[in-house]
Amino acid sequence: MKFIRKILNSRSKEDGDFFLEIWQILGFKPKNLNLYRKAFTHRSVNLKDPKGLPLNYERLEFLGDTVLGSIISHYLYQQVPTGDEGYLTKMRSKIVSREHLNELGRDLDLIKFVNSRIPNEHFGDNIHGNVFEALVGAIFLDKGYYCCEKFIHQRLIKPYVDIENLEGKIISYKSLIIEWCQKEKKEFLFETYEDDGNDDLKHFAVKLFINKKLIAKARATSKKKAEESASKRAYYALQDKIDELTL
Repeated sequence: MKFIRKILNSRSKEDGDFFLEIWQILGFKPKNLNLYRKAFTHRSVNLKDPKGLPLNYERLEFLGDTVLGSIISHYLYQQVPTGDEGYLTKMRSKIVSREHLNELGRDLDLIKFVNSRIPNEHFGDNIHGNVFEALVGAIFLDKGYYCCEKFIHQRLIKPYVDIENLEGKIISYKSLIIEWCQKEKKEFLFETYEDDGNDDLKHFAVKLFINKKLIAKARATSKKKAEESASKRAYYALQDKIDELTL
């Protein structure tokens, strides 16, 4: 208690509160608070350092993505000695998928730290995963690889990674459909077009054709989401045939 009180007395209330919240998330004491503030600074704030370089989380996100991939690769290499390169690559992709990291970022409620001129409710889901990767980058620069590894094991691997369950997890229905079509020598076409309808936000509609036959349709706020949604519907329409070949 004396130690904590000493830290808090040496900082402003804002810094002290931030220090304690970050400490609680990390499980160990942060050293350079500025790195963690940068990890939660969105480019919309338009901050720059004394050299005129942008102060936001994007470079830390890049670094964190690389460090995270390295730690997960090492973990899988040790845990699955029979896994070949293709298997290990697929499993790593599932663990560090955007969907997975977004879930983790939401569970840690990292968005509450984000400094932005954009209201939180206007961000897409990827903000959660982006700031998680930026946080990993900040930990790496602040405390080194060992602390990064410890943090990822505690916050990602132990609570979220079940190798047996992940083996059957589909991270991209679009990739699965394309892979199946290529193996089966089937023609596929994603026909995408804008479909605003009566919505305030721009929407895109997708029709998925396989061998010139309409298999599935979907609609979403981005082409990527619409194609993934149509692919998911196509998968369930063709599940028996696809699983027979891919599982």
